[in-house]
Amino acid sequence: MAQSSRRTLYDKIWESHTVDVLPTGQTQLFIGLHLIHEITTAPAFDMLREKGLDVAFPERTYATVDHIVPTDMRTRPFMDSQAEELIQALEKNVSEFGIEFFGLHSENQGIVHVIGPQLGLTQPGMTLACGDSHTSTHGAFGTLAFGIGTSQVRDVLATQTLAIDKLKVRRINVNGSLSEGVYAKDVILNIIRKLGVAGGKGFAYEYGGSIVDKMSMEERMTICNMSIEGGALVGYVNPDATTF
Repeated sequence: MAQSSRRTLYDKIWESHTVDVLPTGQTQLFIGLHLIHEITTAPAFDMLREKGLDVAFPERTYATVDHIVPTDMRTRPFMDSQAEELIQALEKNVSEFGIEFFGLHSENQGIVHVIGPQLGLTQPGMTLACGDSHTSTHGAFGTLAFGIGTSQVRDVLATQTLAIDKLKVRRINVNGSLSEGVYAKDVILNIIRKLGVAGGKGFAYEYGGSIVDKMSMEERMTICNMSIEGGALVGYVNPDATTF
């Protein structure tokens, strides 16, 4: 497990999406796809209204209702008043700003990190942002996927860019074979055990090696999903025949 000195997929995607270098030294990075949901967006849309701004690229923005959907019955209004308030705010905002919305009764509604890949929205070589810490899940597809906060959600809505520091890349090779009963979740937990919960701070994790090469897309998503638990903002796997 070492910092990479080669020109990585991270470098290539970063360079191809760089708009400018800001006076702060941060990169203004273009975001190819912005996924939003009900939890982190309401204040961001309010900030747009306060500044009189529109969504810059509504065609690159997709919304779904995710975390608050009841598991037993979907009758409106929801019994949880806070959940009902959140979904009403999202419905209002996507309607006002012209954003495609996978609502409660859409066949495309679901977990935000599942529907992106499932609908073919998440693709190799792109940048992606979502107001959710586990956005690194999409890195399984050779995507630079950033989990962002509400103020950054506002920035992406308004400009389709992020002001962000470039990370170093740490290549993590997982070789050999897995014993019976050992799965992708065990692999990433072992990596975190070895490197620590803050081991990825300042790094993007690039996962590879014979074990990762043999993994299904679902298994790679599990690995990348947990990158944030090890302190890495980004985790990804280089795209291969399995990806495509």
